[in-house]
Amino acid sequence: MKIGVVTFPGTLDDRDAARAVRLAGGEAVSLWHADSNLQKVDAVILPGGFSYGDYLRCGAIAAQAPVMKEIIKKANQGLPVLGICNGFQVLVESHLLPGGLIRNEHQHFICRDQKLRVENVDTAWTNQFALNQEITIPLKNGEGGYIATKDELARLEGEGLITFRYVDVNPNGSMNDIAGLRNERGNVVGLMPHPEHAVEPGFGPDTDAAMRSGVDGLLFFKSVLNALVNA
Repeated sequence: MKIGVVTFPGTLDDRDAARAVRLAGGEAVSLWHADSNLQKVDAVILPGGFSYGDYLRCGAIAAQAPVMKEIIKKANQGLPVLGICNGFQVLVESHLLPGGLIRNEHQHFICRDQKLRVENVDTAWTNQFALNQEITIPLKNGEGGYIATKDELARLEGEGLITFRYVDVNPNGSMNDIAGLRNERGNVVGLMPHPEHAVEPGFGPDTDAAMRSGVDGLLFFKSVLNALVNA
């Protein structure tokens, strides 16, 4: 299966996302922001970084890129799309996911290993997790505070569209402890933490078993391959 990884000016984690795809057993395909050709990929990842230097609003300029016009079209037709950190911001700015992401409540950039609870496993990117499973993956952002109107929050809660919540500590002031969302169809998922940084022993978060041994993030990428095989 071919998984496209988009690079915008300022993207930092595209190579990490591509490596995660390969470790899960997929084929990573590089996609350029100025090219609307998706090269017949089976899914797309919008990786983390600072697209266009976070000018205007995080993700706002990237959402207008030629590649995004095609991704939006295909996502609305069912193409699996994962937005990680800046990629989540791009999904929100593209209106593929609702709400907004603002400056962290404490006004500081944060980098830490973050515990999450899996709230929804009925998506292309979470089907290999167990419901309510607690996982730990790295978090690094300055504008990760999720916001939405009262009515929108009620809809997200009522329709089960929240995919991940922060556990033990809310690191950025996100409403309802929201760390990640899905769309109604379940093919689009966005989250602020970085699963691509928890896919390989020796480089992930610390666990009770050993330092840097956490690989909880690998299940995101295995999930989409599973979804594609069984589509």
